Amino acid sequence: MSTYRYSRWDGTQNIHPFDADSIMEAISEDVLAHGDVRRALEKLMQQGYRFPEGERMPGLRDLLERLRQQRQDTLRRNNMDSIIKDIQQRLENIKATERAGIERRLEEGRRRLEEARQAQTPQGQEGQQAQHGQEGEPDLQQREQLQKMLEKMAQRRLEQLDALPKDIGGQVKALQDYDFMDPDARQQFQELLGMLQQQMLNNTFTGLQKSMQQLQQDPAAMQELRDMLRDLNQMLRDREQGKEPRFNEFMQKYGHYFPPGIQNLDQLLEHLMRQAAHMESLLNSMSAQQRSQLQNAMQSLLQDPGLHDQMAELAEHLSNLMPPNMVRQYRFSGDPGEPLTLSEAMQIMEHLDELEKLERELSAARRGDSIADIDPEKVGQLLGPDARQALEQLKDLARQLEEAGYLEWQGNEMHLTPRATRKLGQKALQDIFAYLKKDAFGKHPISTRGRGGERTYDPKPYEFGDPFFLDLESTLQNALFRNGPGTPVRLAPQDFEVFSTELLTQSSTALLIDMSRSMLLRGCFLAAKKVALALNHLIRSQFPRDDLYIIGFSGYARELKPEMLPQLDWSEYQYGTNLQHALMLARTLLGRRRSPNRQIIVITDGEPTAHLEFGPGGDMDVFFNYPPTFRTIQETLREVIRCTRERIIINTFMLERSYYMADFVEQMTKINRGRAFYATPEALGEYILVDYVASKTKRIS
Repeated sequence: MSTYRYSRWDGTQNIHPFDADSIMEAISEDVLAHGDVRRALEKLMQQGYRFPEGERMPGLRDLLERLRQQRQDTLRRNNMDSIIKDIQQRLENIKATERAGIERRLEEGRRRLEEARQAQTPQGQEGQQAQHGQEGEPDLQQREQLQKMLEKMAQRRLEQLDALPKDIGGQVKALQDYDFMDPDARQQFQELLGMLQQQMLNNTFTGLQKSMQQLQQDPAAMQELRDMLRDLNQMLRDREQGKEPRFNEFMQKYGHYFPPGIQNLDQLLEHLMRQAAHMESLLNSMSAQQRSQLQNAMQSLLQDPGLHDQMAELAEHLSNLMPPNMVRQYRFSGDPGEPLTLSEAMQIMEHLDELEKLERELSAARRGDSIADIDPEKVGQLLGPDARQALEQLKDLARQLEEAGYLEWQGNEMHLTPRATRKLGQKALQDIFAYLKKDAFGKHPISTRGRGGERTYDPKPYEFGDPFFLDLESTLQNALFRNGPGTPVRLAPQDFEVFSTELLTQSSTALLIDMSRSMLLRGCFLAAKKVALALNHLIRSQFPRDDLYIIGFSGYARELKPEMLPQLDWSEYQYGTNLQHALMLARTLLGRRRSPNRQIIVITDGEPTAHLEFGPGGDMDVFFNYPPTFRTIQETLREVIRCTRERIIINTFMLERSYYMADFVEQMTKINRGRAFYATPEALGEYILVDYVASKTKRIS
């Protein structure tokens, strides 16, 4: 039983290396189907690839799916209404601390008043008066008055706390005017106020280092912040009025308020609008009630009038410039009871915004835009190191093919090299024979012996010209049978026997591929292209002395070079099935060779529908008609007769079974004595290649 162990990605794991041979393996089907290398590479980028070992290299579609899943996980884990919960809890803690502090102050006052009253007893009055006189302590009457004042003050504070508005905005605003009696409560409120103020400013100015509390204690720093906002608003007013903003001068003075890398006003505006959009998206993603509370709270944060006015003007400028699609509304479904700080919420909104931006880039790349502009560093940050590695591999596909000699550029067009064509042929041959080994390869018995091939273990009498693989045992036995026992053994020519060899014949083959539109529409042409590539690779690698001609025919017939096959596309397909012209061209090409074995292999899905006729000017014109005319059939059969007279065998592979097709092929095979097969596109390679190999290896007695 197999066992597997899974572990979290830690950066040490590597995706399966995607080398040039793997790329060719992955794109071979698409290149053959559509004849477009760029399209095949783009599809590989989109869909990824599963290696034979089972490991998968993610494509753009996988990265998009992972990105969307991460966004859904983020939405399920969080709820923006939790911001109010966090602020409410902080406010409740502040009020509770203040109430406890008030009670503590009252209790301390009561204790001291009681101590003062006890000091009025006869036992301690004299000493207590002397001590008061020395230390300046208030007497009992003064203490009673102070305690009454303290209780009235405490009562007013408690009434103020009880009268605080229910919404957090109203509470924040009211507590800014509240005089805290407890120093811890005052400190907690100042920290809350500072945190909210700081986050509001940092949402726009990421380079702001000092807190609001520090700014308020540093008049020069506060004035610089006001000046920066004033000059920023002036630049935006200049831009709206068509004037030239003083951007460089502005950045020299205030560049520390913004992240590095901003080179012009457009980039600065994009940064500011993106930051503002994060807050707007946050507010849009809250319920109406909670949104109103947070907005009221934020409006009460900036107490400095100059700062408040400049921020309001900046917000108006950005609102006018911001495209509508920058602000989003997310449907969070997490538990609103889990507190979430405003700072944490803004980080979540920034993360979601980065996911949205990356999704747009990946989607654009899937639609055909360049993948080069996608930042692998950002992909690694958002989706993990394995996603970054996958993206870098996808970006590198064309370069790897070019460096391996499989791809060349002609202007802006990608083209496969002859080496790539041979690679595709090898792949097609492997695909076809992988199927044959399982089922069909052993269905072609051979019982012929001959000369020139591999030695067998069958002895035969020596004939002049035979390879001299001497069967010594049989030769000596023949001599002994003829002369009788004794020495020396005298050999005669008729005594010699040799081991027979396989006969390897030399042949010339013309492969005729139907390129009419019906082949495309029925999905047959891909199979025919694969067979042509595989047959070419088989002959070039195992039978280099043989000849192979590839002819494509539709309205006309023309010879195709093997390197042209992978990139034949839909524009090559035409109306008409001019088998007559294809046979004529094949007969001409085969007639140039003196090979003892010449054959034509026809792959077609229909009967002839076109033929050549001499026109009025003496030129050959194409006559097309569907259904086929009697004259087209007759002209095609006349060409079959000419091939037969020249001892050229015609084998036909029919990819469509119909009455008219079967009738025509039957007439053709009767004339030529060739063979006819009905095959599906999937099994086409099985018949042709096995038949070809079988015809190469015969045993002759």
